[in-house]
Amino acid sequence: MERARIARQPAHLLLASEFGSATLHEKGSGEYDPSFVITKLGAKVNRIVAAGLLERLELRETSNGSSLYQGQLRDPTGLHYFSIGEYNSEMMQELAHQWTERLDDGEPLLVMMTSKTRWYQTDEGAVYTSLRPEEACVVKREIYANWLLDACEATMARMNQFTSSLEVEPTLDAFARAELPSSLLAARNHYGEVDLEPFKLNLMQALDIAEGKIEAATTPPPVMSLPDEPAATSEGGQNVEAFLLQAIGHLDQGEGVTFDTLLKNAVARGFVREVAEAKLEEMLDGGTLDEPRFGWFRLAANE
Repeated sequence: MERARIARQPAHLLLASEFGSATLHEKGSGEYDPSFVITKLGAKVNRIVAAGLLERLELRETSNGSSLYQGQLRDPTGLHYFSIGEYNSEMMQELAHQWTERLDDGEPLLVMMTSKTRWYQTDEGAVYTSLRPEEACVVKREIYANWLLDACEATMARMNQFTSSLEVEPTLDAFARAELPSSLLAARNHYGEVDLEPFKLNLMQALDIAEGKIEAATTPPPVMSLPDEPAATSEGGQNVEAFLLQAIGHLDQGEGVTFDTLLKNAVARGFVREVAEAKLEEMLDGGTLDEPRFGWFRLAANE
């Protein structure tokens, strides 16, 4: 018997803050059934269209010896994390190579990508989302601004739907009668009370950029900085390590500290970037640091 063709899932417009805060995953029982990430606002997504400033893209070696590009895409509300590997098309791999070179030259790149959503859970129970791009391109500011407006409109619609659902009995029948999606009921059951204020603030930030302050879209956010202290000497790995431990301890707000933040602070204190980068890798390999997700470092639990 021929297997029924699985329909291609639609791509939703999602801002990074909504997708990045999602921890609910749903997959059908069949081998070929698609998997979904369900957000706090009830969006049930297998594929999304994301856009923003390409903030970081690096080629890394995986444990099985293959190569993988890992990157960060920033929109006004936060970061999308994505990976491009041998499972991607040759076109996507070539794009990743080109973008890496352009980033190294200091060129700001606004990128739009249609991606499959991914969800994974660490051994410690932490849940993270990421993207696997299917198609992507560099876009002009006007296109990015239009995407922001469309993404904000879609987010506002979900927020209004969420608010309406609070007046509805939390059952499938009641939601169906109110023409509310079952994924919103699943979200309410999983996340409990959801504060909409952060989403409202994110929308204001995104609309500010889309409606005339677009220059902010091509400027990386301000780097967190440490309070002024006597500069350490940049000679010797031991001093670099002491500084990095102090920096992470001061800047970590619970999710770790980004790679770029640590290196920029290290350079500002007179350390050589390459030395600090090598020391981070050494501390990670030695168990002094953890990398809870790509590009974020925190002190290991035994520190």
